[in-house]
Amino acid sequence: MSLAFLLPIIIDALLVIHCIKTGRNTIWIYVIVFLPLAGPIAYIAVEMIPDLFRSRTTQRAMRVARKTLDPGRDLRRYEVEARATGGVAARQRYANELVKQGQFEAAISEYRAILTGLYEHDPNLLLALADAEFRSGAARSARETLDRLIEHNPDFKSADGHLLYARAVEAEGNIPKALEEYKSVAAYYPGAEASVRYARLLKAQGDAAEAARILREVLERARLAPAHYRRIQKEWLDAAERES
Repeated sequence: MSLAFLLPIIIDALLVIHCIKTGRNTIWIYVIVFLPLAGPIAYIAVEMIPDLFRSRTTQRAMRVARKTLDPGRDLRRYEVEARATGGVAARQRYANELVKQGQFEAAISEYRAILTGLYEHDPNLLLALADAEFRSGAARSARETLDRLIEHNPDFKSADGHLLYARAVEAEGNIPKALEEYKSVAAYYPGAEASVRYARLLKAQGDAAEAARILREVLERARLAPAHYRRIQKEWLDAAERES
């Protein structure tokens, strides 16, 4: 038998199997089998293509494609929402997107404008502001913002915030304080970044033995951890390998 004869039969069989396995209406089986060409096309158009566009993988790929083709799309949308509603949540989304786009000064201005009234000492907003300040190169401002956060929210806990504080202190040149903060945050930080940064600073200060010990522990934990941890932490595990 020629391929041209067999191919429609194979396609029909695969579509029937798909119909049965996915629990579609069994009427589709008769449509596929007894309406050559039109039946399979109808099934694919009505049942399979909409599912394809609803799948998480496809939606994620479409979002990535949209961002690649129009990287400012989300920023424009969030700006319109922020200006139209004036709400804190909308303005925060806009400021967060400004940070993602590398527009740190604009993000800092937006965060500071939000930090008034009831939200004057909001810990999440202050942390976001400190992050934008640090990214802009203003380490001292970032550290002062974090000091303000701690002063007004003594019970607030954030591993990322603590790591940011250590990095800001290091960038200011206060090495003893930075070592103290890195040691503290590395003890509970959920990923490898804090420990690797701590080891780097120790190594830079001449304590190569302690740095090597910490990096060995990082790599040993990763070896025993699930594969998804190693995948998520790849950047910092690779850095630990290089620093070892």
